[in-house]
Amino acid sequence: MTSEHEGHSPTSEHQRLQAASDPQTPWQKWGPYLSDRQWGTVREDYSDTGAAWNYFSHQQSHSRAYRWGEDGLGGICDDEQLMCFGLALWNGKDPVLKERLFGLTGEQGNHGEDVKEYYFYLDSTPTHSYLKFLYKYPQAEYPYADLVAENQRRGYEQPEYELLDTGVFDENRYFDVFVEYAKADPEDVAIAIEVINRGPEPATVHLLPTLWFRNTWAWGEGCEKPVLRRGQLSSVPSEDVVIEACHPTLGNYWLYCEQAALYFTDNETNYQALFGAENASPYVKDGIHNAVIHGQKDAVNPDQVGTKVSPHYPLHLGAGERQTIRLRLTHRPDAAQPLGSEFDQVLQARRREADDFYAALTPFELSDDQRQIQRQAIAGLLWSKQVYRYEVERWLRGDPTMPEPSRSGSRNTQWRHLDSGDIISMPDKWEYPWFAAWDLAFHCIPLAMVDPEFAKHQLDLLTREWYMHPNGQLPAYEWAFGDVNPPVHAWATWRVYKIAQKMTGPDVDHRPFLERVFQKLLLNFTWWVNRKDTEGKNVFEGGFLGLDNIGVFDRSAPLPTGGTLEQSDGTSWMAMYCLNMLEMALELAIANPVYEDMATKFFEHFIYIADAMNHIGDDQTRLWNEEDGFFYDVLHLPHGDRIQLKIRSLVGLIPLCAVMTLEPKTLAQLPNFTARLEWFIQNRPNLKRNVACMETKGQEARRMLALCYATLGHVEPRDRLRRLLEKLLDEAEFLSPYGIRALSKYHAEHPYSFHADGQDYRVAYEPAESRSGLFGGNSNWRGPIWFPVNYLIIEALQKFHHYLGDDYQVECPTGSGQWMNLWQVASELSQRLMAIFERDTEGDRPVNGGTPLQQDPHWRNYVLFYEYFHGDNGAGLGASHQTGWTGLVAKLIQQQAEYSRDFRRDARSESVLVAGVDDKP
Repeated sequence: MTSEHEGHSPTSEHQRLQAASDPQTPWQKWGPYLSDRQWGTVREDYSDTGAAWNYFSHQQSHSRAYRWGEDGLGGICDDEQLMCFGLALWNGKDPVLKERLFGLTGEQGNHGEDVKEYYFYLDSTPTHSYLKFLYKYPQAEYPYADLVAENQRRGYEQPEYELLDTGVFDENRYFDVFVEYAKADPEDVAIAIEVINRGPEPATVHLLPTLWFRNTWAWGEGCEKPVLRRGQLSSVPSEDVVIEACHPTLGNYWLYCEQAALYFTDNETNYQALFGAENASPYVKDGIHNAVIHGQKDAVNPDQVGTKVSPHYPLHLGAGERQTIRLRLTHRPDAAQPLGSEFDQVLQARRREADDFYAALTPFELSDDQRQIQRQAIAGLLWSKQVYRYEVERWLRGDPTMPEPSRSGSRNTQWRHLDSGDIISMPDKWEYPWFAAWDLAFHCIPLAMVDPEFAKHQLDLLTREWYMHPNGQLPAYEWAFGDVNPPVHAWATWRVYKIAQKMTGPDVDHRPFLERVFQKLLLNFTWWVNRKDTEGKNVFEGGFLGLDNIGVFDRSAPLPTGGTLEQSDGTSWMAMYCLNMLEMALELAIANPVYEDMATKFFEHFIYIADAMNHIGDDQTRLWNEEDGFFYDVLHLPHGDRIQLKIRSLVGLIPLCAVMTLEPKTLAQLPNFTARLEWFIQNRPNLKRNVACMETKGQEARRMLALCYATLGHVEPRDRLRRLLEKLLDEAEFLSPYGIRALSKYHAEHPYSFHADGQDYRVAYEPAESRSGLFGGNSNWRGPIWFPVNYLIIEALQKFHHYLGDDYQVECPTGSGQWMNLWQVASELSQRLMAIFERDTEGDRPVNGGTPLQQDPHWRNYVLFYEYFHGDNGAGLGASHQTGWTGLVAKLIQQQAEYSRDFRRDARSESVLVAGVDDKP
């Protein structure tokens, strides 16, 4: 890992990561793999209508057993999610135990689904040897009904109504609940739960740490029912209690607890409460809830046995008072003094070792605030791992003990082969508790910084036969596996490969990973060519391509005009895909010359796509508009006419990302590929002009392939790139103080309209939430800042600089008189994105928007990583814990600090590492 490669001794956490590959030392067997929301998911939907949010609601989740997974509050589970541990709380006023996070469904929120809680993933090591989580629990009754009613009352033009807006946190009348997990060994976890009364008066909270088994026995699959019971071990001090957990496949564990009443019940559906049917047993999922809140002592099993158990700690805390409860979940039946001095030693050691790990990860000059932001971003990524179980064939068919589901016309019927039971990085474990293919690609970049093997495994996983469709398509996400996401898997594979090389050094060979995924991506590339280029002209439609409402039409639905949409971004994504595959093929060809033929194939395919970007159809209508200096989608009407849709959006900037450089050393090692390249230069002048610098050598005799550096008519290659950058870096268009907007601010005063079929379709600049219900209204690509595309643009600028060097400069911002080379522009964009989270001169973080708690010492150091950000002021929007791709900020912080060091040492040094170009070890 990094510390070794940088010349330092490996930290304890690095040693654990290396040991984790051995089944005898499964350091990653236990982790934060519990979902934050299982209700309202497709997996739990057995309705006739496919209305997942309504079929299994939050209200039902307290009493109804889940079929495919479990959720919890700040919890952990094993790597098969057979046994789970999480928090339950009651403030004496709420109508239900706080066992899971509440939020609005897609239909309830005025901007789609949204979690309405305050919780923070504060720390995690890659092996989860140390974890820290914070939940802020109001002392007043939680305003469930108020949140639903007010958000339903508000329209698209109004902001979301948040929990802070209800007043339940006024005068700091809440509890901070911290939970820390520290592993003594891979299957021995010390658990410390600290509760602090932040309010001005004494208050009581009931703490119920809960251990339970996922229900695997009620579905008629012949699974033996596990059991939890009160233990009788003589080694336990008289003031403590122990719970014995016996599972037929997981084995035996023991939960040691400080003295408390133990409430046992079963993780089984309360049919009586939900459906008026008879229960097989009086002890059901909400039994502990009924015992604590309603005093129904007969709701829990007096025999102290079941499949769900909670020790009960009523905590009476004065103003500012804190109390810590200790527990220990272990495979050791004979632990002596499990909650004694050894507990403290383990907790302190793991805290210290986590500090050591992150200090070794980033041994560069960073402010304390930047270190905190980076560490919490990575913590969010690591906490967002989840056991994702979904056997589509079984889900479609139903279970023997349950009514047969009506699946006619159901979603995912073409994906019967998909059978997932893996730990996968989620975009957001509450709002998006299911994998999304293109999100996952971006997650793997910062994940590779801390755990290259996990990042590699994630990318490999989606290309395996139990995920990838037999036709080569990658699954998109559970609501519709057949939807189309941007094909960025190859990009992520190449980047993770290079980062892994850098992080582990030359002693670890990552080539088998690269070759394995490359071979499977050949199938996926062919699927794209066959399915998304309807006319065989290397111009791609692709569906909505993950940019949701960015276009004037819903790009995932049939066009109201008929015909097809020839997409600038769809075609550019495929050009980028070609270059990513070319880079991998060249790398593999160095060891195996057979891959030179594959490199030639992708080189030529890229050239044809580049040509098609400029010459479509007999009328020569182009995606590039020379007058505007911008790329646009082209609407191809049924009768043959083509119309450019002149919307200045990321759609027209994606072509920037299709760029790569060819190193002279690589060309010298691969004579067959080089000969084919030179043949094209000599014999296809009409094609080479569209990809520019195969012939003209740049810095250090490099060659370059790029969509946006092509001769077109009288426009010189550099001028064409410059014209795009003029708009990109114009603060009246794309350049925000906090990054690149998804839509040009030009459209604030000049909305784009298109009239079709008696209806006006309109796109205007919307810097915050969406003002329409398109795609559920829960995301917006018409003005806000999105990290994934910003990150790709930064990498593209670095690659252009790698070829063009310091002499090629542009105004940044446009019209400012300040000239920068493209490396400096990339650095400027990185700084603007980082500024979203950093404290400004007033001590406020733009990400927090106008919250009144910016200066509160109990809030100001906790950072949320939202799905996207306000185009003008940087405030966080959308999903609040989407550390997934917003976790890219951790990589930006890393490379900004590292490159600053390297450039200070020697601006021309070979040690300078260019993101997306080298990442050499």
